[in-house]
Amino acid sequence: MKNRELVRKKQHLDDLFQKIAVFSEDKKLQSEWAKYLCIVVSGFLENSVRILYSEYAKNKSSPSVANFVEAKLKDFQNPKMQKILDLAGLFSQKWKEELNMATEGELKDAVDSIANNRNKIAHGGDVGITYSQIKDYYQRSLKVVEFIENQCHQ
Repeated sequence: MKNRELVRKKQHLDDLFQKIAVFSEDKKLQSEWAKYLCIVVSGFLENSVRILYSEYAKNKSSPSVANFVEAKLKDFQNPKMQKILDLAGLFSQKWKEELNMATEGELKDAVDSIANNRNKIAHGGDVGITYSQIKDYYQRSLKVVEFIENQCHQ
């Protein structure tokens, strides 16, 4: 990751994962923290997509177009993979196709699982997400963010 803001946010998340890992003996407590991590990871993914596409618009377009893009991106929430793909397609159909191919399978499933669990948690639903699952989903979602970042820097 090259974007300084994303590096800082990622470091914060990495630190949280390390701190929560110490609760490995108390599975119930670790499970409760996993819910919190799921919400934070979802926010990280949402913000990462916004930041990367806003930065791209600032670097490649006029200030008025960049302002428009940034304002529109504020509506981007609860990212599932299809929403991310649709957004990528607004910038470039080629980007959408490349991202779709690169994320088929485990990466798509991780992003969608983050969003689905986040929505259940936020609405008081029961989820069975574990610390190891959310950590795995987070690692996979980082690959999606890095792919988008690379597309924006081509």
